[in-house]
Amino acid sequence: MTKEEVEEEPLSPMARLFQSPGIENCIITMIGFKAKINPDIILDDLKHNVSKHPRFCSKLSDDGERWMKTKVNVEDHVFVPDIDLQEINKDGDGFVDDYVSRLTLSPLDKSKPLWDIHILNVKTSDAEAVGVMRCHHSLADGMSLMSLLVACTRKTSNLESFPTIPAIKRREQMMSHRFGNKGWYSRSINAVYYAVRLIWNTIVDLLLLWATSLFFKDTETPISEGIGSGNNARRFYHRTVSLDDIKLIKNAMKMTINDVLLGVTQDALSRYLNQRYGDKNGEGVTTTSNLNNLPGKIRIRAGVAVNLRQDIGIQPLEDMLAKDSKCRWGNYDSLVFVPFSISLETDPLVPLLKAKSIMDRKKHSLVAPMHYSIIEFIINTFGTKVFNRTCSNTTTILSNIVGPVEEVSLHGNCITYIALTGYGHSQALMIHFISYANKMIITIAVDPAVIPDPHNICDEMEKSLKAMKDTLSGKSD
Repeated sequence: MTKEEVEEEPLSPMARLFQSPGIENCIITMIGFKAKINPDIILDDLKHNVSKHPRFCSKLSDDGERWMKTKVNVEDHVFVPDIDLQEINKDGDGFVDDYVSRLTLSPLDKSKPLWDIHILNVKTSDAEAVGVMRCHHSLADGMSLMSLLVACTRKTSNLESFPTIPAIKRREQMMSHRFGNKGWYSRSINAVYYAVRLIWNTIVDLLLLWATSLFFKDTETPISEGIGSGNNARRFYHRTVSLDDIKLIKNAMKMTINDVLLGVTQDALSRYLNQRYGDKNGEGVTTTSNLNNLPGKIRIRAGVAVNLRQDIGIQPLEDMLAKDSKCRWGNYDSLVFVPFSISLETDPLVPLLKAKSIMDRKKHSLVAPMHYSIIEFIINTFGTKVFNRTCSNTTTILSNIVGPVEEVSLHGNCITYIALTGYGHSQALMIHFISYANKMIITIAVDPAVIPDPHNICDEMEKSLKAMKDTLSGKSD
């Protein structure tokens, strides 16, 4: 051990999981800017601030079991590729897509802290430059990284002010919310019913989780067939839609934003699969046929990420890093597996109602925190080699992260979009949502050998969202 390296602390169980053999899960955050990025400013800022964050100035010990604090040479973590702008400007989006895709084949160097930043001063369709931050999933989950990003930014409207951090608390328990104004007898009966349902739903979900880890697989479909492994190259595609439209649907249908996003995704994947099944030529060219080409009884499930912290949403970074914090830094989320209803609906609101129904039931279950506890127990008791196959037996992963509620700037450079996603999972499809100001950014991560046209999935999402909004607007007229 050198003077620059100090043994710090053991890896958490979830960090050990993400460091286990064969698992190289990484998070990629792509940030679009309104102006070119000055690399010298980024380097100077990192030199002054990276040491304040323990995970970004720590590397793995030789046995992979502990974090070792080390001196960080930021020049080894920041990359500014030489770019022929005259050639690249013809297709800036393609250059960025290809560059980020190549990163998925280049593992992070475990002899130093597990993160890097790539500065691409390339004009794309929605930005003048793109910054790409990559870090190993063992460092943190998406919510932790979003809180870190917000701590580094300032309001665009006032460059001296930190962004607004809304206080988002977990909803009150259903029991007090629904039964608080009823009489003692009614409250008692309803409390018993509530508890019985909670226990029953949890038992059923745990049995399904166990079955999924052993043998219960999703139907092989065009978005999963032929999948190789999480080590295949991934490609990323993002699309920006109106957050106000989503909120309009949420309020009209008396549901949550997560319910709306799940309903939109369910409907979009149904239509996309219908196109793929309708491709009679077998040439990978999707059709726009209105015929129902879907086979019966398709089982598709999504692993939906659930934040287990007491306070959800963006948190002040100093609070997350504080000892024994209730909104702690790191990986403190779980997955609940949600079945999709794959069908073509004539009423655009039906997918929303189906999504709300299944999510209401999942919220009335303790499977998310119990799944997390089970993972910790297995890792602490048996190690990571016996870990389950729940992800490989399901079709996709979804997550929704609350981003800045207003436009923000990084060193005076206004951010146009934030697209967060990941790679290293076994699924051929991952879908991430991030809200930013009045936008919702949808990011699709795909195995291009399985899904060669991710933009079509985004197209279907936009169509579904518009159809839902138009239907509700017509009802209110």
